[in-house]
Amino acid sequence: MSLYQRQPASMDLTASARARQIVQRVFRDYPGSLAVRLWDGDTLSFCSGTPEVTLVVREPRLLRDLILFRDPLRVAEAYIQDRLEVEGDLYAALGLKEHLQSLRLSAFEKADFLLTALRIGGAPASINAAPARRNVLSLWPWRRHSRGGNREAIAFHYDVSNDFYRLWLDEQMVYSCAYFETPDDSLDQAQRNKLDHICRKLCLKPGERLLDIGCGWGALIRWAAKHYGVHAHGITLSRNQYDHAREVIRDEGLQDRVTVELRGYRELQGEACYDKIVSVGMFEHVGLANLPRYFEIAKRLLRPGGLFLNHGITQDQEGWGKTVGTRFINRYVFPDGELDTIANVQRVMERAGFEILDLEGLRRHYALTLRHWVTRLERRKAEAQPLVPESTYRIWHLYMAACAQQFDEGAIGVYQILATNRNGEPAQVPLTRRDLYV
Repeated sequence: MSLYQRQPASMDLTASARARQIVQRVFRDYPGSLAVRLWDGDTLSFCSGTPEVTLVVREPRLLRDLILFRDPLRVAEAYIQDRLEVEGDLYAALGLKEHLQSLRLSAFEKADFLLTALRIGGAPASINAAPARRNVLSLWPWRRHSRGGNREAIAFHYDVSNDFYRLWLDEQMVYSCAYFETPDDSLDQAQRNKLDHICRKLCLKPGERLLDIGCGWGALIRWAAKHYGVHAHGITLSRNQYDHAREVIRDEGLQDRVTVELRGYRELQGEACYDKIVSVGMFEHVGLANLPRYFEIAKRLLRPGGLFLNHGITQDQEGWGKTVGTRFINRYVFPDGELDTIANVQRVMERAGFEILDLEGLRRHYALTLRHWVTRLERRKAEAQPLVPESTYRIWHLYMAACAQQFDEGAIGVYQILATNRNGEPAQVPLTRRDLYV
């Protein structure tokens, strides 16, 4: 149902009237609860009562560009640039994608839309005139996944501000999928659950040597040393993460058992150096073409019979094609991010000489984790303002909410793959999973 509510109008009545025609047609059959407020204050309501979400179109040019170019990425960019505001439920706003994708217009309606758009004022906005966080690696793809490119990509995402991440991560600053015993677990508890779950899967024992590839802010290596008595070494390409990890290791008096280096996985030397290896939320940065090398290096570093746990995000489609989602991710969030199916990831691991021992899907856990992060970020928006630009806040807000929906829908997943180096002695693992749930 469409209920047009007239608010005080601006001088640009013609543009507003044309915009109303388009908005009325686009959302005429929308089944949800929505309102659209135009730049002059006029509001169109597509519900009875208070709408779940209100889209605030701040300028005529935005509506014109969306019609002329029909690029959904422009909607995301408009939100990042504060040309489009979302009042109310952001998840409901993201759900509009399905309605817009299913919209069927006649040839006459399409022609009428184009003519109407051309009459709406304002010069078209260039999609290249994006926010400050537009990254250089998206402009020069040949730099992606080079050693220098990897460092730039990691710095682009992780070196935003430790204080910004601290606002919405858990107390240990774990930036990966938590592990919920129940949906009511706090984020802090669920992240402690995850750290311990990984350590138990790896069957860590006192005195063993553990390598964490992409150790983040160092939570897992510290946890493994404190609770399982291992000698843990972590590597990261993020200067901010490295500095934080060193500081906390020193504060907790773990220097004799925990070390961290500012180093990439391709720079690791040696053979059979570690009893156990873990990587959490890192291999998504490697690049699909580099996965064989990544797993070969992990196998070289792992002693025969040792255990390797790779925890990472996958998708339900093979390869990393160009979509609205992949373009947004690579342009604004993870310049080097690429995903593949879990089947393809396992195949590459097996070709590198790993035997798969266990596979656990944590898709629902990551959806819960992201919703916690979004809620915490929203609650502390005022504290984020002096730490990062408004566009950065909006990018993270949109990115994490959209990812939560993608995990809910099953378009992306996350898996822990436990594997062993097939060469030499068999892995010393229990016959059942029972010990994981005691």
